[in-house]
Amino acid sequence: MIESETTHRNKWLILLAIGMGVFLATIDGGIVNIGLNTLVKDFGTPLAVTEWVVLAYMLTISSLMLSIGRLGDMIGKKYLYIAGLAIFTVGSVLCGMSETIYWLIAFRVLQAVGASITMALGTAMITEAFPDHQRGKALGIMGTLVSIGIIAGPTIGGLILEHLTWHWLFFVNLPVGILGVLMVWHYVPLDRPGKKQSFDSLGAGLLFITLSSLLLALSRIQSAGLTDPLIPGLLFLFLIGLIVFIRVEKRSAEPMIDLSMFRNRMFSVNLITGFLTFVVGAGTMILFPLYLQNVLGFGPQQSGLMMAVTPLTVAIVAPFSGALSDRVSSRVLTSIGLGVMLVGHSLISTLSTDTSVTGYLLRFIPLGIGIGLFQAPNNNAIMGSAARERSGVASSLLSLTRTVGQTTGIALLGAFWERRATTLAGDDALHSALAAPLKAQVGGLQQTMYLVIAVIIAALGLSLWALAAWLRERSPQNA
Repeated sequence: MIESETTHRNKWLILLAIGMGVFLATIDGGIVNIGLNTLVKDFGTPLAVTEWVVLAYMLTISSLMLSIGRLGDMIGKKYLYIAGLAIFTVGSVLCGMSETIYWLIAFRVLQAVGASITMALGTAMITEAFPDHQRGKALGIMGTLVSIGIIAGPTIGGLILEHLTWHWLFFVNLPVGILGVLMVWHYVPLDRPGKKQSFDSLGAGLLFITLSSLLLALSRIQSAGLTDPLIPGLLFLFLIGLIVFIRVEKRSAEPMIDLSMFRNRMFSVNLITGFLTFVVGAGTMILFPLYLQNVLGFGPQQSGLMMAVTPLTVAIVAPFSGALSDRVSSRVLTSIGLGVMLVGHSLISTLSTDTSVTGYLLRFIPLGIGIGLFQAPNNNAIMGSAARERSGVASSLLSLTRTVGQTTGIALLGAFWERRATTLAGDDALHSALAAPLKAQVGGLQQTMYLVIAVIIAALGLSLWALAAWLRERSPQNA
């Protein structure tokens, strides 16, 4: 923990400066996703090629994050973060200037290198800028920025496409990126790592191959279904890569990831439960726009407003739950949050073909409250459990649970809904669940929610187990 007077005096400006980079990386996904159809038309390329504008960005971010977290712990985070924000900004401009889809994909990779740096190091830098008794509040505000980014991305993207060309989906990042670089340079203090360390190049290479294999497999599931012949090979490569990576890390004097970090019960449990919540969150949120438009018949604008209910609720609740986690054990708050999420998902499983707007709100607001209660204390617990010299790795692991969890949820729960809806339709000739009768689509959504409820119950059980173990350790008999 950096305890200098300067750091504490400027901590809220540091939060704002770091938040700009995290906000840009978050908002960029939503902005670009909504423009895929426009890119298909303007470049005249198939959707399978155009999708790599999104896929290349996601693969690069997720595959590099842990290596960057380790590098930040070795050489310091400030200048690395500035470089990341600058690379992201330059990459955004180059994306907007692209004349072919292939140049756009290449520059999206460059943009993603910068985004991976800001996402990997942002949480660690906030943790180091704030004293322990304010860390949860700061992380809660960061959670609000992420939620606002999730809401704002599609909205801003839609406005740009309505009034300007797709190039401005990327040019819009330029002023915020420049301001962010200047603020980080001026307000964030220089962190000085301790002893000189060596970078585990072999471990970094193995990790890149391993994560890329997993994410490619999940992406193939999302686009081509579970029958794609490439999926077993990619998953096999992932498993072999993971086994070899763990063996290499155990023998390395200065590993990419210090595996002893996972001996801390709070650190491991909160990473796992965080991953599970991102799986169910992303997997279900990809289905609800289909439900709102296909089943309830809402237009894109109203559907977008309805979809904003949950992240907006999270944005409101997260700062309060984060501040509360500075005074109350995060173990208690994360368990309560998971319990409220369980209630929310249980209510959502009762959606029907004639659910009213009020009925929708009464189901999704509790879900947002649960997520808001869970996320900030969970992040506080993870960062508070990590040693100062491993904060970059801990921060990147935290971000990785989000990106990989979201990709996993979209792929697996999307495929599960597709299979259940077509099965309930009883028509083998259907090429898409969207062509199934509305009752079958809703039935598939309800059954997907049952699977989600089972995952949340598992996460809640794990959280309660860790809470019970902590209470036993604090009991007078063990004092």
